[in-house]
Amino acid sequence: MAAKILVVEDEAALCVTLRDRLRKEGYVIAVAKDGATGLERATNENFDLIVLDLMLPGKDGLAVCQELRQIGANTPILMLTARRETMDKVVGLKIGADDYVTKPFQMAELSARIESLLRRSSHTAEITGSHYRFGSIQIDTRRMEVLRDGKLVALSAREFRLLQYFVEHPGATLSREELLREVWGYDVAPSTRTVDVHVAWLRQKLEHDPKNPRSIITVVGLGYKFADQPSKLVQGLP
Repeated sequence: MAAKILVVEDEAALCVTLRDRLRKEGYVIAVAKDGATGLERATNENFDLIVLDLMLPGKDGLAVCQELRQIGANTPILMLTARRETMDKVVGLKIGADDYVTKPFQMAELSARIESLLRRSSHTAEITGSHYRFGSIQIDTRRMEVLRDGKLVALSAREFRLLQYFVEHPGATLSREELLREVWGYDVAPSTRTVDVHVAWLRQKLEHDPKNPRSIITVVGLGYKFADQPSKLVQGLP
């Protein structure tokens, strides 16, 4: 079945270009031309991916992304940003966007990013459902839920996939290049800093002392290691 993509973009010419090009590639495309409409459609309809412009009339892309994550929506979000909006890119990733493309961009680059996000999302959806526990953390891979001390932790789809990869490879030293390849789907690393930033966010959300992590530790000069030995549970999250 063709993937269904929501494009939230107010620039008319770009919106038409995205719609027509992605349809030619076999995707089912829906369009929203402002943030409020995009949020409404993303909330009430099922999409496999959202292409979300940062600068939108009324409710901007950051607000849309944040509200979707706050209500528990795990749909992958690819954000479109202008070159000058460096700080907003960081904020966008921090509040739950999975990737971003800087305008102006080549359609080939956008298509590659979309394919990567859909591939990773599909991989996660195919998991039959494993449940892990380490310390005060519980993970349900089927429902893509994480609890800390019994309370739900808000993770983006990318953060969840990164955590899952760590948990599934306990004790192994994982290079940044491997994580970019296996979690982000990049054959050529755009920037290993991407991994460092996402690891820092996971530590903030999961570690009791993020500055002195005990679960996700740095292996200087090599990468990261998941130091806990998670228990694989038969039952799901309570």
